This record gives sequence, structure tokens and C-alpha cells, in this order.
Amino acid sequence: MRKLKYYVAVSVDNFIAHEDGSWGGFLPEGEHVVDYLESLKTWFDVVLMGRKTYEVGLKVGVTNPYPHLKQYVFSRTMKESPDENVELVCENIVELVTELKNQTGKDIYLCGGADLATTLFAENLIDEIILKLNPVLLGSGIPLFKGVIKQTALELTDSKIYKNGVLLLFYRVKTMEQI
Repeated sequence: MRKLKYYVAVSVDNFIAHEDGSWGGFLPEGEHVVDYLESLKTWFDVVLMGRKTYEVGLKVGVTNPYPHLKQYVFSRTMKESPDENVELVCENIVELVTELKNQTGKDIYLCGGADLATTLFAENLIDEIILKLNPVLLGSGIPLFKGVIKQTALELTDSKIYKNGVLLLFYRVKTMEQI
């Protein structure tokens, strides 16, 4: 069974982006970026994105942000995908993600956003959370999860400290049976 991994950059004060979806303040280069790009090639063959996450690239003309991955964008408001390589999903989100997890293949990359992550977390579909903790305080913005989530135990399974201050933290989401 494939794992769904929420792999996301986050500030020390728990924000994944500014209110407008931009990432100014996050470190845009360094060894952590090289490792991230390598992980996209080797760990995953599917990526899930919320509409707001997808639209950040769309605003600058990027319609196919992960051409080497099968791409799904979840939206209740978009009427059609601007790119034939990006599948738009408007309903049955939980069913689709459950089906994807049950297929054979590499793991599934949840790249954002907070609304989608909250929905999938509430359905116990996220298996791991991988945080690229950036040494910055944004003060406000889009949080890691939108709204209230249930208290959940996490197990730190790996970590890496980069020279630029970024921490890469790997957490396994514990189920009630594992606590």
C-alpha cells in the first residue's frame, strides 16, 4: 500500500505560506532544495494539490508544475484543468485518495494546501508528515493545517540539519493502535 506524505516547507511559527500564497522568507536555495528535488524523482509518482497551491504557479504561467508525476488538483470552483497533464478533481476526494493509496506504485506527495491537508488528515489518510522547517518567523499566513484537527501522536523517524539552518523532520502519523 502506498503512503500519502504531506511534504511541506513551514516556518518556525507554523505557516506554509503568506496569506497570498507566496513563499517569500523561505530559503529558496541550498542543499535542502537539492534533496527535495531528488526526493520528488525517487519517492513519488503522484502529486496532490489544492487549488490555491496550484494557482500560485498558474499565476506565473506554470500549468504543469510536476511533469514527471501524475498530478491531481482538488477544487470545487475550477471548471476545467488548464493543462491536459493535470487532472481536476471536484468531488469524491476521499474515495479517490483511498483508491490511489491502494494502487501499486511509489508514494503519493501531498504538496499542499492547508485545506486539502486538513480534509485528508481528518479521514486518517496522511501517513507521514515531512517538514522542511525554515529558520524564519512569518508572523501570519496560511497554517500547516486549516482549522481544527484532532490531537494526534507523531513519531520522529528521521531528521537532517542543513548548514543554512533548515531542519528536515520526518514524522510517522501514529494510529490509535500504535499509541
